[in-house]
Amino acid sequence: MSRSQSHVFTVAIVGAGFGGLCQAMRLKAAGIDDFVVVDKNRDVGGTWFENTYPGAACDIESYLYSYSFLPNPDWSRKFAGQAEIQRYLAACARDQHLHPHLRLGTEIVGAVFDPVESVWRLSSAEGEVIAARILVPACGQLNRPSIPVLPGIESFTGPCFHSARWDPSFEARAKVVAVIGTGASAVQIVPELVPAAERVVLFQRSGAWVLPKGDRRFSRLERSLLRGFGLGRLYRTLIAGKNELRGVAFVRFPWMLAPMAWRVRRIIRRRVRSPEKRAALLPSYRIGCKRVLISDDWYSALDEDKVAIVSDAITAITSDGVVTADGRLHRADALILATGFAAANPLAGLNIVGDGGRALNEVWRDGASAYLGMTMPGFPNLFILYGPNTNLGHDSIVRMLEAQADYVVQAVQLLRDRGLRRLDVAPPAAHAFDGWVGAELKRTVWNATCPSWYKTAEGRITNNWPGLVSRFRAMTRRLKLEDYDLRS
Repeated sequence: MSRSQSHVFTVAIVGAGFGGLCQAMRLKAAGIDDFVVVDKNRDVGGTWFENTYPGAACDIESYLYSYSFLPNPDWSRKFAGQAEIQRYLAACARDQHLHPHLRLGTEIVGAVFDPVESVWRLSSAEGEVIAARILVPACGQLNRPSIPVLPGIESFTGPCFHSARWDPSFEARAKVVAVIGTGASAVQIVPELVPAAERVVLFQRSGAWVLPKGDRRFSRLERSLLRGFGLGRLYRTLIAGKNELRGVAFVRFPWMLAPMAWRVRRIIRRRVRSPEKRAALLPSYRIGCKRVLISDDWYSALDEDKVAIVSDAITAITSDGVVTADGRLHRADALILATGFAAANPLAGLNIVGDGGRALNEVWRDGASAYLGMTMPGFPNLFILYGPNTNLGHDSIVRMLEAQADYVVQAVQLLRDRGLRRLDVAPPAAHAFDGWVGAELKRTVWNATCPSWYKTAEGRITNNWPGLVSRFRAMTRRLKLEDYDLRS
């Protein structure tokens, strides 16, 4: 019998992306070494391992999209690309000696709490069982591709895939490429496709608010300066401060976003020649209601004559193209689904069963919620990283993950030091927090009337944090015993 089958780990972490690795490193820093990190992929990185489409990059500055306790002094550009981020995470795992704790190529499909032993039993797709006192799902909100239900899509004879499952053998050269979606992936993919493709047809429900990214490579002198004299840390602090100030507009005073909207309209007028394209690209919803995107080449790419923008609803897919509501067939050689992720329930892919046989997916049927975005009554010793209402629209999620990981370390230490078996958030504390989140979200720009991946179909905002990162970090700095039911 393997160690994972016979041994009860102190902590089991599901996911080896930014969140899972952060949790592992914070545990090691606290002297807690009895943990396992399980991931379905063959290497670490999470979403940065999986998303390899052309142009894949972060929309948060590199120096802030990295661990504060493990900075990378050698970022090559302001906004790092997928490959560079993946290399950074792999280096973190290697340099912090995490590989003995990693169980890669193992997909966890379920976890059941054993109330007699106060142990979580995780089951893998391969039939393996891993037991742990504390369960930390770190799957993230952007891990399950959202595949649109389009009649006839199975009949399409050309290459057809989701952007998160990019076919590395795909070549756009001399092809008519249809792209469905205008979200964060699409604004990175389309400019990469346009130069090689014969034609690109972009299908959208609405235009998106796309601001300039301001990306560029760091010069040799800049990189040298940022490595020394503490300038890299100062630069990170300045970026964080700028983002906090910008966040005020998203979470308290949405009217402050008006200059951004004016800037986008001005860019569209200047960079897009066709009046018809300008009209199609101008968003029909309030800026900030959906994710605000950034790109330096989106509008110039769409201005190309070889690019068509279609706003009519898609009614069917045929063997050779896309049919829209006006009855027109738009012929295509390849179909790319840049349709984002199913983010409303970040753990829908896991069958988690808590105390008394309660399934988490059933508890979250009307919308996911969690105390501090991490834990729910009836699910003892369970702490989610990047859970409900912890996403950001203005700042680096890594800052949130670090606060959550440190909070979990407090929980592990509490259970160990007091000889406790169970730590279960009290229902009154969870309900009070959920009510506070709902009230605060009503003041944010995300409460505007537009559909987005931040919301459920019924309009409940389940993804975003309703305040600044500094507020979340303050609220999670100390685990409040009075908010938990303890059992030895």
